[in-house]
Amino acid sequence: MTKSITYVGFDVHKNSIDVALADAGRESEIRYYGTINGDLASLDKVIRKLVSRGTRPSFVYEAGPCGYEIYRHLTQQGYDCKVVAPSLIPRKSGDRIKNDRRDAEMLARLHRAGELTPVYVPCLEDEAMRDLCRARIDSKSAERKARQQLGAFLLRSGFRYSGKTPWSKAHWNWISCIKMPHPAQQITLQEYIDAVRSCTERVERMTEQIRQLAEQWRMNPVVEAIQALRGVSLIVATTTVAELGDLTRFDHPRQLMAYLGLVPSEHSSGETVKRGGITKTGNGHARRMLVEAAWSYRLPARVSRRLLERQRHLPQAVWEIAWKAQLRLCSRYRLLTAKGKRSQVVIAAIARELSAFIWAIAQTVPRPA
Repeated sequence: MTKSITYVGFDVHKNSIDVALADAGRESEIRYYGTINGDLASLDKVIRKLVSRGTRPSFVYEAGPCGYEIYRHLTQQGYDCKVVAPSLIPRKSGDRIKNDRRDAEMLARLHRAGELTPVYVPCLEDEAMRDLCRARIDSKSAERKARQQLGAFLLRSGFRYSGKTPWSKAHWNWISCIKMPHPAQQITLQEYIDAVRSCTERVERMTEQIRQLAEQWRMNPVVEAIQALRGVSLIVATTTVAELGDLTRFDHPRQLMAYLGLVPSEHSSGETVKRGGITKTGNGHARRMLVEAAWSYRLPARVSRRLLERQRHLPQAVWEIAWKAQLRLCSRYRLLTAKGKRSQVVIAAIARELSAFIWAIAQTVPRPA
């Protein structure tokens, strides 16, 4: 005999979880179960009570700062569980009351109606590489801020660097020769210098760890393959794959473009067609990496020595896709620029098409286990 389904909505917080239940059938009312502690032991008690009633629970909760611990805990026990993005949850425009109980009941109701779209949940190994790549991004941001603070201090102290390349060896030699008029300023200068060097060393350490761990990662074949593309070096490739996961889950490159938020927004009605800037939805980390890589296509198409070294051990099919991408995207950049498009608009268009070539190369790589 098939057990009836009980749809369970969780509103998850750091120390608490609000639970709501919805039995199968639209005529049944949504029941508020209550608030439990946020630990897994309290969650297991609720599950045992639901199972003891002879129903089959199906769980759902919003993606948030608590991560995927609950999802993995439930799926390992064989239960159905979905994680949904808050931005994809339908909401009434006139609803002005929001609290934990209402959120849990809304999730249970929409889950029963089948109106929730689950997000992709990475495996533990993929999430670990994603965390490392994001930590490097944070370190680069801290390095950039530390450099800005040091540069601002020197500027307001009357020191201006006349060279062309900041933060080069010559620039650091110039900074090391600076003598401040007051001991307090000299201490301040040294502290700013130490902060910049500390951030730079942290970035270098993380870059080396990414290089070493990527070789042992199950997605390494995909990472190596997409490095055949111009502008997609180790860091860009590793971060992109870590953020997107298995690219074969996208049936068409347009789905990947939309997931990255690189498609134009649109507000059309009737005969009026109005398109705006890119939607910027989905994964922002991967989108920024592709936009950064897209700048390399402003130069004429060529296979440099460094790019040739990355392509050396790859199949010919990957080479051909990478060269086709260069010819297409470099020409596309010149064409759009000649039409008077702003550089930011052109680069967004290049990044959108670059994601399609990444998808095409991923299809040639055997699917990871």
